[in-house]
Amino acid sequence: MRTTYDAIIIGAGPAGSTAAIRLAQAGWAVALIEKQRFPRRKVCGECLAASNLPLLDALGIGRLFHALAGPELKRVVLMHGREAICADLPPYPGRRHAWGRALGREHLDALLLQRAVEAGATLLQPWTVRAVKGQAGAYQCTAQAFGSRMNVHLNAPLVIAAHGSWEPGLANDRGRKIQAGGRDLFAFKANFAGAQLEEGLLPVLAFKGGYGGMVIGEHGLLTLACCIRRDRLSACRSQIKSDSAGDAVQSYLASECKGVRQALDGAARQGKWLSVGPIRPGIRMPRDGGRFFLVGNAAGEAHPIIGEGMSMAIQSAWLACELLIAEPAALRDARLQRKLMRDYAHAWHAHFARRMQLAAAFAHVAMRPNMARMLLPVLRTWPGVMTKAACWSGKVSQTCCTPQQAPAAPPSTPVEERRFNEISNGENA
Repeated sequence: MRTTYDAIIIGAGPAGSTAAIRLAQAGWAVALIEKQRFPRRKVCGECLAASNLPLLDALGIGRLFHALAGPELKRVVLMHGREAICADLPPYPGRRHAWGRALGREHLDALLLQRAVEAGATLLQPWTVRAVKGQAGAYQCTAQAFGSRMNVHLNAPLVIAAHGSWEPGLANDRGRKIQAGGRDLFAFKANFAGAQLEEGLLPVLAFKGGYGGMVIGEHGLLTLACCIRRDRLSACRSQIKSDSAGDAVQSYLASECKGVRQALDGAARQGKWLSVGPIRPGIRMPRDGGRFFLVGNAAGEAHPIIGEGMSMAIQSAWLACELLIAEPAALRDARLQRKLMRDYAHAWHAHFARRMQLAAAFAHVAMRPNMARMLLPVLRTWPGVMTKAACWSGKVSQTCCTPQQAPAAPPSTPVEERRFNEISNGENA
């Protein structure tokens, strides 16, 4: 087994797989380590803004994404109690694909990971990272195969941390003890068949103690996802007397939002409710770059109310890799690599910190009924404010990492065609 690489990437979600594809495309030897088996469902709103679609083309999965994803998302609606205020979403300017779409993470992650392997990355899955020693220019990573005592020691001058924010990992807040509190946020998600939601509509839910959203993805499945505070979740479970936290959340959402009741009328849940938490939205990227290149949620996690989590994952990985590919000498020069870490941290803050601050502001308004009610008269009179808010949140921003001209999609490979058929037939294996 090969043990020396140019880069080790920890985590194979959208951020990690994007980084693996970009570096492998540039001729780098890449080891990609992922502890979960794919495909797997994951708590996520599943929306992908149109600004990412040229990136998917460049990564080599654009054709499959467009063949499998749900309808184009052209309108947003704020649902609060009996209210439903609708506005147009802004189109992405000057591109073939003007509107965002949704695709389940079990499919998107699998497509990106498959493409990373096709591009030449070495995949260790399911493997767990036990330790990373060393510094820029000389790292040693100890990884262990799942269900085995076998360890391997991988060596590389570069490490990219792309693990999830709520999992123990390598982010700079590792080991920090956080006291549990009533305002901790827990995330929930479920899929429903036969839901009644207008095509192209993207509802945002505002309710006491939380916020959420709905979207139609592949096979016409509706995804209902939300974040809810610990104190409100406890109250829901006490009132509804359910052993299932997910069922309690579903009942609460239906009672709080007329739009949720209407959408789920006659719908059948597919699979179990998923939950995770407490989530810790916030910036983790140190100004000096830190010890590793941090991408995705390892660098910072936005409140999911703006649906920019996957966008930030893919775009942050792309941004980091563009800097690295432009300076291949960083693999041999530790000083240059540390400079690139600082440059990347500065660029990351410039492109993503504002999105996260806006998301936090939107989330705090949505969770507080009195503040939300004060905002409703403004939105009824000027619904275009929601269109502007979508622009502010980065939905149509011309990002620094967007290719100037998306390349033509490459011909389908037999592996791509097999994966397309699996997903089209509703298979997950």
